[in-house]
Amino acid sequence: MIFRILIVLIFIPLSGCTYLNSLMGEDEEIFDPPAELTEFESSVEVSELWDRNTGKGTDNQYLMLQPAIADDKIFIADTNRKLIAMNASNGRIEWTYTLTLGGGFFSKSDKVFITGGPGLGENSVLIGTSKGDVISLDPESGEEQWRSKVSSEILSAPQKDRNIVIIRTLDGRLFGLNGNNGRRIWTYDKSVPTLSLRGTSTPVIDQGVIINGFDGGGLIALDLSSGSLIWESSIATPRGRSDLERLVDIDSTPVISGPMVYSATYQGQLAALALDTGRILWNRDISSHAGFSVDEDYLYITDDKSNIWAYDRFNGGSAWKQDILLNRQLTAPAVIGNYLVVGDFEGYLHWMDKVTGALVARQRISKNRIIVAPVISGDTVYAFSTNGQLAALSYK
Repeated sequence: MIFRILIVLIFIPLSGCTYLNSLMGEDEEIFDPPAELTEFESSVEVSELWDRNTGKGTDNQYLMLQPAIADDKIFIADTNRKLIAMNASNGRIEWTYTLTLGGGFFSKSDKVFITGGPGLGENSVLIGTSKGDVISLDPESGEEQWRSKVSSEILSAPQKDRNIVIIRTLDGRLFGLNGNNGRRIWTYDKSVPTLSLRGTSTPVIDQGVIINGFDGGGLIALDLSSGSLIWESSIATPRGRSDLERLVDIDSTPVISGPMVYSATYQGQLAALALDTGRILWNRDISSHAGFSVDEDYLYITDDKSNIWAYDRFNGGSAWKQDILLNRQLTAPAVIGNYLVVGDFEGYLHWMDKVTGALVARQRISKNRIIVAPVISGDTVYAFSTNGQLAALSYK
């Protein structure tokens, strides 16, 4: 049996701390109280273009259901079995898909939820469920194109490239499915530890190569067409006396930039690797589950204490560290123009100068927490809170 636990992903928003008594064996506090917000002089004017409550959101479950944007549509899934397509310019709902029982997959007694996605690719919107169902939809109409079944729960967004759909499952498998009908082409299987964070790394695809991170700190490259292993590299090695201390999961999404790929682990390291061979070019000791982003020159990462760091992406040199938002359970930073944007557990968006890390603006979109990184499209920031509130913002 595979046991999944929520370590840094369990929140008590009023106090900013939680306990893992049953795992630690004693009343040991895991989180320190969050930093209080302080006043500062805003140098960037942020305005809300529109906002809409999209439905149930993800407040009852810790699910990383991040909105996805394509062709002026923004797609949002929630734990009420709904996927919504909205006009990204004005927030108008264009269609709603409701996950139904049928197709021979569900029984009425099953509790089936959308737990992965939405993912986009080649005229498809893709979602995964808690029972291992993969569903492809037409992005224009929301009509179901096909359903397929994989081995276990899907917690990351399905990906599609060259008419192959890539699915990562909780039990450590990657599946390649035919993009026309969902039939299985290949399966890659990797063992997972008995104890790990609840979550999986989202696969990324570049020039026919799939990159994905695994529990235990391993990063792999697979051939898109065949699923054969190209290389495997260990980003971090489990250390410590207990299983809890030895957690070094990769739950954040790898980022490919030019000939390099970047990955970060919880209780492990941040590393840059050669895309063609998997050779580690540089690494830094840092623990992150929220994730990171990359621009032309720097990598920006949120660590597990909600410090934001900027590193030279070519050599790993540290540029700056921002600790004013300590323990506010920040999302990964999103890059927009000259700024970074992160969300926190009280529904605030914090804007920072990406050169210095200094705070330049703050905007609250909800009283509920934000757990997925803001989504950027052109000059617009889309932020999604766990109660289903979606806001589109611009800046000047």
